[in-house]
Amino acid sequence: MTLHWLLAGVTVIVALAAWARARRLAKRLERLTESYWELRYEHGQLRARVNRLDPETLPAGGDSAPAGAPGPGTAFVPLSSLKTKER
Repeated sequence: MTLHWLLAGVTVIVALAAWARARRLAKRLERLTESYWELRYEHGQLRARVNRLDPETLPAGGDSAPAGAPGPGTAFVPLSSLKTKER
């Protein structure tokens, strides 16, 4: 019977440690996500500023499309055209 209580106690301790680690990782993920979106915003702001200063210069990526223009493969596809026909 003592072995069962000891095993239950160890299980509770391991579960609490896993829960604490999961909380730390969730907070870290939240901070990283926030930093990512802040950097994306700043990158867009800097790109717009560079385009205002010298609109003829290509972006660093080498693509010739302006920052707000969709890529060559982007197009609107209505959902009705994607529906499969029933047999």
